[in-house]
Amino acid sequence: MPKTAGGLLLFRFRAPGKPEVLLVHLGGPFWQNKDAGAWSIPKGEPSPDEDLLATARREFQEETGMRPKGTPFPLGQVKQAGGKLVHAWALQGDFDVTTLKSNTFSVEWPKGSGHLRSYPEVDRAQWFGLTEARERLLPAQVPFLDVLQAAPQFEAARKAGLP
Repeated sequence: MPKTAGGLLLFRFRAPGKPEVLLVHLGGPFWQNKDAGAWSIPKGEPSPDEDLLATARREFQEETGMRPKGTPFPLGQVKQAGGKLVHAWALQGDFDVTTLKSNTFSVEWPKGSGHLRSYPEVDRAQWFGLTEARERLLPAQVPFLDVLQAAPQFEAARKAGLP
């Protein structure tokens, strides 16, 4: 059975008709010098018996330090290169990237050295327009942007001109 994850894609409209999405850069030594294709939506694996939407909310808070508020809408699921199924939801909101507070993980680094080092799960967050987000996102997650743009909730938010 493939591993699953739940994630939350935060979006906003800073200027009329100019949506932005919040992406996080993956932390740790493998990703530190990578940019294109090294960003993700905040996501993670569920705890036993945890609903995937609850997972998405929890992981968003663990990786950014912000508790998401509001009613998200589904974006479906994608299969990442490693086989993990990521289920995502979108939520309109705002986040000050300078307040990022991520949880950490430990990994042996350099590999085979016997030294465990601690790294943040995400080392930075940034708002991107949809075109640039497509370049930065892990390739498997790009379809979430298509679903977001086609969602009635997204269009309603765009027309309302809300942040």
